[in-house]
Amino acid sequence: MSNTSDSITAQQAQAEQQTGQGSSASSANPSLQSATDIRLAETFRQDFPIGAAVSAHTIHSQRELLLQQYNSLTAENEMKFICIHPEEHRYTFEQADAIADFARQHQLGLRGHTFVWHNQTPDWVFQNEQGGKADRATLLARLQQHMETVMGRYRDIIRCWDVVNEAISDEDGTYLRPTPWLEGIGDDYIARAFEMAHAIDPQALLFYNDYNESHPGKCDRICRLMRELLDEGVPVHGVGLQAHWNIHDPSLDQIRAAIEKYAALGLQLQVTEMDVSMFAFDDRRTDLKVPTAEMVRMQEEKYRAYFQLFHEYREVLTSVTFWGAADDYTWLDGFPVRGRKNWPLLFDEQQQPKAVCYDIVRARQELER
Repeated sequence: MSNTSDSITAQQAQAEQQTGQGSSASSANPSLQSATDIRLAETFRQDFPIGAAVSAHTIHSQRELLLQQYNSLTAENEMKFICIHPEEHRYTFEQADAIADFARQHQLGLRGHTFVWHNQTPDWVFQNEQGGKADRATLLARLQQHMETVMGRYRDIIRCWDVVNEAISDEDGTYLRPTPWLEGIGDDYIARAFEMAHAIDPQALLFYNDYNESHPGKCDRICRLMRELLDEGVPVHGVGLQAHWNIHDPSLDQIRAAIEKYAALGLQLQVTEMDVSMFAFDDRRTDLKVPTAEMVRMQEEKYRAYFQLFHEYREVLTSVTFWGAADDYTWLDGFPVRGRKNWPLLFDEQQQPKAVCYDIVRARQELER
């Protein structure tokens, strides 16, 4: 990773050439002249860890950036069911082990992601020996065995797990998302998963994780689930706010209201998969090679407001993790528009800090003065 003496990123320079406009937030702070002056995780160490989702590839391609700017990691895919347990009697730990070993070697935190999800779970989990649907007892036994094996292997390094992922419906009027887990086990499958996880590792923090978590209707349904679990004595410790946001949505007021509702339940909150897309979800444009200056400005405004809000709620917000470390690798390059480039993170395609990253660090430093 090369250094730069200019706080404006290559991304922003390109945007300005395209539009003929500059960004009001791109002026350098004299005390923060190069990338080596930025220490994102260190700046927020007293507030919460700053994490990044990684792969077995990016722990090498982004190694210096990860070690310089982050103090926590999440395996983007390598610990999901289909990657780590593709066949009933075969585990593939190599890539997950590489990430865990990287975290151990460099004394980085590691979040576990994820056990129960309707996506990226192999078909065999839900099938009986005849190819029909597995019954409740079989599914519970398979989940138990899987969690015992995976949690046991990483117990020394993973102290926090996303146990259940995306179980709440996006549709108003529908509570739980229809999934093979719900169909095969029943309405109590979420509670049983948390109880299993707690019995396997009583010291681990156990989270429910979801997206669109700040949209009012879905927020209310997530809160309903959390209240029901807590009323039953189920060991759920927190809510993971995926925070796949964009420069238009959700509003800061919606995010604040959601944080207040979740915190009122007495649960920890963690931002688990944060990125700020340059595109609204229904924007299907493919013509942009760089973001416009207006997009950059809006993203800067959002990120500054988000980190001010996170600091405000640091007593209940115990981690902030980005879904990627820099714009050279982001899942949003292929979603929801295949092959379209996106620029959702705080570090650019050259793994250099964007102007807003300087702003965020400077604003937090000024609170110490």
